[in-house]
This record gives sequence, structure tokens and C-alpha cells, in this order.
Amino acid sequence: MSSRQLVIDVPEAVLLAEKTDEASFARELRMLAAVKLYELGRLSSGRAAELAGMSRVEFLLSLGRYKVFPLEAELQDLEAGRG
Repeated sequence: MSSRQLVIDVPEAVLLAEKTDEASFARELRMLAAVKLYELGRLSSGRAAELAGMSRVEFLLSLGRYKVFPLEAELQDLEAGRG
């Protein structure tokens, strides 16, 4: 799997407010981005797990921590009669 590196500027005040270091904050940002993109239906659970740097099962199990239902897209398809 190939990947690209993205660089973002984070104000030092944010790191201080979060009481974290750059590596931990970067991991959390990746996870938050993965969760939100999954929640919006822009990434599948598998692709979101890749972005978060974990297995699909691990990603799905961690969604509760962010108050996101793990199979929302599948549930909506079933409710709409598409499943």
C-alpha cells in the first residue's frame, strides 16, 4: 500500500492545551479524521481503518468512544430497502 505524507501546521498552544506531544496528537488527528469521514459516509470502514492505522475490526470497535454507530451506512441501506 502506498501512501502520501501530508503536513499541517498546529499551533504550539493547541499542543499545550491538549497536554500532548506531536506524535500523540498526530495519531489522534488521524483517528478523528477517519471517524468523521466514515460517519459522513465518505470513507468505508475499511478505508477509514487504513487512515486510522488499525484493523477494520479495531476501528469499528473504537467507534463507540466517539459516539458513532459502527454500521450506520448499512443500517440506512436496510431501512431504505436497498439491502
